[in-house]
Amino acid sequence: MARGIAYKFGILKTPAYTSAHLKHSMTRKKCFVVNNYVEAVRGLACELLDMLGEGLGLKDEKAFSKLIKDNESDSLVRLNHYPPYYGNAEERSTKTKDDNSSRVGFGEHSDPQILTILRSNDVDGLQILSPVNDRVWISVKSDPTAFFVNVGDALQAMTNGRCISVRHRAMANSRRSRLSMMFFAAPSLQTCISPLPEMITPENPQQYRQYTWAEFKKTMYSLRLASNRLELYRLDSKVDYKFQDDD
Repeated sequence: MARGIAYKFGILKTPAYTSAHLKHSMTRKKCFVVNNYVEAVRGLACELLDMLGEGLGLKDEKAFSKLIKDNESDSLVRLNHYPPYYGNAEERSTKTKDDNSSRVGFGEHSDPQILTILRSNDVDGLQILSPVNDRVWISVKSDPTAFFVNVGDALQAMTNGRCISVRHRAMANSRRSRLSMMFFAAPSLQTCISPLPEMITPENPQQYRQYTWAEFKKTMYSLRLASNRLELYRLDSKVDYKFQDDD
């Protein structure tokens, strides 16, 4: 991992809680801006999830969005700063003026939540793992005017595999700092997650067992970043904790 990468977290319950959480490091005006941004991006997440619910033909089109509208929602916002990676002395001595190489800043993983909405500056760095070749990483062109949306593990489970949680990583550029801000839309800790009835068919039988979000978070923190956590919750899973932890 590149040196000096900084992360700032904010747990989101209500606007008042968010302001109290951030007031020690931010002015009131900045807190107001952050709160407005968070509420707007939460609204965007809900709108996207409602459209997904409609597209999937759910009886309750708001089945996904109501989980993150809950006052006990475990959603959070995170700001990442990836400073330029200049390499060691040997790497610097062989680097040309036009060299724009990079190093892994945040390793391979999938997001455990329902949905992730990401914005970044104009520095490339996001890469996704090819769905057809697990040895090929595809670079995503940065666009500070756009949002990038990732499906999370919880949404993959609730849609019974119809939506796939993409594995991705972040690279540290050799010339410029990269900034990214993520909104992770998550349910409450007590929420039970399992495939929705409409997602279970004879052609696509139930793939995942029921679990709580708190249980999944505990599993997540006990394993390595790159571990495929959701595999542990498959009904036909042959993966155990020891295997994953030693991977």
